[in-house]
Amino acid sequence: MRPSQNSRPPAASNSAGRRLAVWYGALILIMMIFVFRLFWLQIVRHDQYRAAALSDQLKQYSIAPQRGIIEAQEGDSVVPIVLNQELYTLYADPTLVKNAVPDAVKLSAITKGSAVIYAEQMKSKNTRYVALAQKLNQNQSNQILALKLPGVGTQGQDYRTYPDDSLASQLLGFVNNNGQGQYGIEQALNSQLTGTPGTLKAITDANGVPLAASRDNVQIDPVNGDNIELTINLGMQTQMETILKQEYQKTKSQGLSAIIMDVNTGQIKAMANYPTYNPASYQEVSDQNLFQNAAVDNPIEPGSSMKNLTTAAALNLGVVQPSTTFYDPAHWVIDGFNITDIEEDGGAGVKSLGDILNLSLNTGATWELMQMGGGQINQQARDHWYDYMVNHYRLGRPTGIEQGYEAAGYVPGPDNGYGLNLTYANTAFGQGVTLTALQMSAALSSILNGGTYYQPTLVAKTTAANGKVKVKAPTALEKNAVKPQVGQQLATLMEYVVAQHLNPGGFSYLNFPSNYIVGGKTGTAQVAQPGGGYYDDKFNGTYAGFVGGDKVQDVIVVFNTLPDVPGYAGSYGGQPVFGDLAHMLINGGYITPKSGS
Repeated sequence: MRPSQNSRPPAASNSAGRRLAVWYGALILIMMIFVFRLFWLQIVRHDQYRAAALSDQLKQYSIAPQRGIIEAQEGDSVVPIVLNQELYTLYADPTLVKNAVPDAVKLSAITKGSAVIYAEQMKSKNTRYVALAQKLNQNQSNQILALKLPGVGTQGQDYRTYPDDSLASQLLGFVNNNGQGQYGIEQALNSQLTGTPGTLKAITDANGVPLAASRDNVQIDPVNGDNIELTINLGMQTQMETILKQEYQKTKSQGLSAIIMDVNTGQIKAMANYPTYNPASYQEVSDQNLFQNAAVDNPIEPGSSMKNLTTAAALNLGVVQPSTTFYDPAHWVIDGFNITDIEEDGGAGVKSLGDILNLSLNTGATWELMQMGGGQINQQARDHWYDYMVNHYRLGRPTGIEQGYEAAGYVPGPDNGYGLNLTYANTAFGQGVTLTALQMSAALSSILNGGTYYQPTLVAKTTAANGKVKVKAPTALEKNAVKPQVGQQLATLMEYVVAQHLNPGGFSYLNFPSNYIVGGKTGTAQVAQPGGGYYDDKFNGTYAGFVGGDKVQDVIVVFNTLPDVPGYAGSYGGQPVFGDLAHMLINGGYITPKSGS
């Protein structure tokens, strides 16, 4: 019997079944892999992949803290002299901008900027941030955001405002467009004023346009900067700046600086320079020197106002007494050079300590230095005088006042160098040594208050963002600058000088009410030439004095650079400024008169 034609051999049938089973098994395996992969992605790795999916849409922003305000005293009140105003920066991310030209036209209509420039910036390569415009107001920011332009946004930033324009500008400084304090208080206390930024996350669309940014998105709250209250009295400051401007114009000088310091605390009541600038428009200032607080960062040779410090050192060492007299030969030969006096000193003769200050005797200051060395200028004399300049009066080093830049000045060493005896003779009457008006103020104050060197300060107190107030107590850096009686002795000598300068034929503006004490000393310093030596026709004028009632209350120091005056720079460029400032303090009720008056 022949087999049917439709039937297959058993071996062929088994082979087909096995192939079917393999394909079926492969399909099941693939399906299981897909199921496992979906489970892995959607369940096991859900959070990770969700975060990755949001990474292009979830943007993290820095929340800028509010910069601390700066205040000062006005009468019995404290008023702000530096405030904040929130303005906005228009920015673009060129990688997200879709239509640069038409978008630029829309933006320029709001900002009044250049559409051409905007379009060019929005097409920038290799950057994700370009600032198109700055200092836009709230209304402009709202109009821009309402456009919902891809890659375009605004960011708020605090800008400083100055209600009193240029008042105290050089001690305040300013804040640049990057939010960094420059010069003055703003630089010295930048971190304290700045505070700590916070962080914020906001959902954006694929084009980078914010969709949600609320309080709920804040991750870290910002900490606002401290508010700073200055020691400055705005009444004194305003009048000082008016006086400096008038005297600057009258003397046609290159610069005029003045300081009023409380001798018993080191607090600065007023500090100013002229010419000055308006910090609200600092970008328009072409002379960068106007940013500097010259009273703090411009050391000069002070001239004969230094004799106050030399006399106090000699008194404190006990090598002279207030009543001491000496024979003045009217010249000394030191290291082969003649040290002489001005013609008006009366020539050789017996002189007193009062004469050294009143007649401004260079030979007298040199004689005082000799007494420190037992009768001659030698190593002992130089060591003593160096010790007083550097350690007692703290010259040659910054005071540490809260200013962005402070100069240390220069004090020559006592040990090595050519012509040291001549150099040190010169320093005794204010040549060959440089210091700032601030350093002179602090040094003289340390003598007149009886021996305590207080660190000069512009800060009365700070208030943190949490409301915690920290009052700044006076900081004594040296408690034995001189013996207490030396301060009174020098004050009496300085009063004598003012009285003598007022006497017949003197300066009428030095006439003060009898229920106040006023003393001081002029300084006329030759200006050093860059290559060595001194100009014969260039002088700086300085004055260092005080005002008080029963005791000295405030020191006044004036530095006038290269005044064009008819007589001595100290007498005609420094002393008139002192007189005006002293009258201002007395007439304004800033000084307590003698008891019983």
